[in-house]
Amino acid sequence: MSVTAPVPCLPYRGRFAPSPTGLLHAGSLTTAVGSYLEAKRHDGEWWLRMEDLDPPREMAGAADAILRTLQAFGFEWDGELVYQHDRHELYRAALAQLVAQGDAYGCACTRKEIAAAGHHGADGMVYPGTCRHGVAPGRSARAWRLRVDDSRTAFHDRLQGEYGQHLQSEIGDFVLLRADGFWAYQLAVVVDDIAQGMTDIVRGADLLVSTPRQLWLRQKLGGPAVTHCHLPLMVNAAGEKLSKQTLAPAIDARSAAAGLRQALTRLGHAPPAEAGDVAELWQWARGNWQLARVPAGPIVIA
Repeated sequence: MSVTAPVPCLPYRGRFAPSPTGLLHAGSLTTAVGSYLEAKRHDGEWWLRMEDLDPPREMAGAADAILRTLQAFGFEWDGELVYQHDRHELYRAALAQLVAQGDAYGCACTRKEIAAAGHHGADGMVYPGTCRHGVAPGRSARAWRLRVDDSRTAFHDRLQGEYGQHLQSEIGDFVLLRADGFWAYQLAVVVDDIAQGMTDIVRGADLLVSTPRQLWLRQKLGGPAVTHCHLPLMVNAAGEKLSKQTLAPAIDARSAAAGLRQALTRLGHAPPAEAGDVAELWQWARGNWQLARVPAGPIVIA
């Protein structure tokens, strides 16, 4: 059986959801530009959400610095600016619903045990299902997982094309609440997108591999249909994704016009020379944006 995601028919609402584990770099800025222009191209809304659910990895002051940088680059967002750290009740309610439905269960396995019993899949080790039918006597649940099956969960990405996974064999039952007590990204992002009424998810191609899991979870929570568009990944000369871990430099808000011009050019939209400042660049970009001109990537940034 193949499960294919349906297509929404609601007014467009998109979002940009940075994590304050570091400052904005060329990759995150380019994603923000693409998601913003897709929303404007469809006469839709563009919301902002701060995904700050992993305190050990967060950088002090990064959330405020991200907001200042976005403002310096001329981004304007709709709706309420939300922070995930304020939304624990939503996540608890979603987990309770899944448990009540029999879709989620407690798991006592350690990473070492999973590595010994599992195998490599599409995104790390595939969970072997050890606790699917209950935690072994004498042990306690450390995390909570969502049951999956091996039907193919697939969707049509508006830039990357058809993509899907057999979740049971390629991913395994995945974590909703981590052993360290923090909410898993997969749960939080789906719950927030449903609660905020998102219809169109535009983000970086590094998250393509997570999308079948999120579509499966969305279905279990009774969420409405949503479309996806995964923009090209920005990589360094070694082919590594630009990130804090690969020492990607933070963008300089003092050179916003130059940075915006570079981001548009990387997305296949080189502005004319006469578009000089940030306002002129945005005016040109809104009038000329076409997703068909955006490369699927990856794009090397020297």
